[in-house]
Amino acid sequence: MAGAGGAALAVTGATGTTEAAAPEVRSRPHRRRAFRGVWVATVANRDWPSRSGLTAEEQRAELLAHLDTAVERRLNAVVLQVRPTADALWPSPYEPWAQCLTGTQGRDPGWDPLGTAVEEAHARDLELHAWFNPYRVANHTDPTRLVADHPARLHPEWVLPYGGKLYYNPGLPEVRRFVQDAMLDALRRYDIDAVHWDDYFYPYPVAGQVFADDEAYARYGGDFPDKASWRRNNTDLLVSEMAARIKDTKKHVAFGTSPFGVWRNIATDPEGSDTCAGVQTYDDLYADTRKWIREGWLDHVVPQLYWNIGLPAADYAKLLPWWDAVVRGTGVGLYIGEALYKAGDPAQPAAWQDPKELSRHLELAATYPSVGGHCFFAAKEVVTDRIGAMATVVADHYPTRVRPPKERAQRASAPG
Repeated sequence: MAGAGGAALAVTGATGTTEAAAPEVRSRPHRRRAFRGVWVATVANRDWPSRSGLTAEEQRAELLAHLDTAVERRLNAVVLQVRPTADALWPSPYEPWAQCLTGTQGRDPGWDPLGTAVEEAHARDLELHAWFNPYRVANHTDPTRLVADHPARLHPEWVLPYGGKLYYNPGLPEVRRFVQDAMLDALRRYDIDAVHWDDYFYPYPVAGQVFADDEAYARYGGDFPDKASWRRNNTDLLVSEMAARIKDTKKHVAFGTSPFGVWRNIATDPEGSDTCAGVQTYDDLYADTRKWIREGWLDHVVPQLYWNIGLPAADYAKLLPWWDAVVRGTGVGLYIGEALYKAGDPAQPAAWQDPKELSRHLELAATYPSVGGHCFFAAKEVVTDRIGAMATVVADHYPTRVRPPKERAQRASAPG
């Protein structure tokens, strides 16, 4: 996610000095069903646990507090990061226990966080979406800092350093199979409601750095006109194969991703959005998110529209209709990722100092028929609510709790 990594916020010309008035909109009648989600990031202890090394009881109490806060804010889904850096928040036979729990990767925390999260979320009428990062191995480049039996140490040929981090190489078929197996283990063990992926596929570009996958390209890229096409196909394979395997394992479980909000700029592709973002998922992350929707590989998509209304480089009001048009008629749900973490941050443009900015996002989104809800980044800000932006959203748009949308996957598996 952008808030966890930062690179996803890159836009050209986004000085924040030019603000436009919010468009005048009329809200449609209150929906009986809508997605109201919150991301709970565990990487680097971003949201939870508040720090590594808490006791099992303290970790559990903090987790339940986040679930209770979601209920108080009239939300209905928690998107919990359960595989932050090729490690696990459940007793996985594939990967070690996550470092964010105890401070030591591989150390048993003394309880089952994912199992508890599923049980306690459902007890509160919350959906639990298990959020996995497919390829990130570590936020450093030293394999010896990983636990001795970490798959990345047992298979050093799978791993590449880039931009100060370690990644699994998406160009290797055995890597794609392994990361799918590791994620599907959680699906088989727990009654999760959805498998959720974030925006990180191939890593965000870092100036002066080379993602050294020439050897894999030489071995597997012969049928492609260039390396970019081969990389996009690798990501397509990861998504399409995982989609099929999820349905083979548990048909009712949904599959969604939360891509960076710009597929391509209109200057790059006439079918792109009217933006001039410095990152384009198609070209820079080798993630053709529009194709995944059109092919029906996803049950829902949660684009990170982490910009204010009127921002010249990436205007929320221009990206909304683009995504609405992309999903229209596909049966794929559209939920908008909202940058709650920017509200009241003095480093952000003036629009984000206004507690009503996010509420205006929801008011505008209500005029687009394909938008089925919103997801807020992230849990820490839902709790602290620096300037009352979340409270304003709740007061303006969430008068009562509602049930989440019926996913295509759930409809398909229903009898009759």
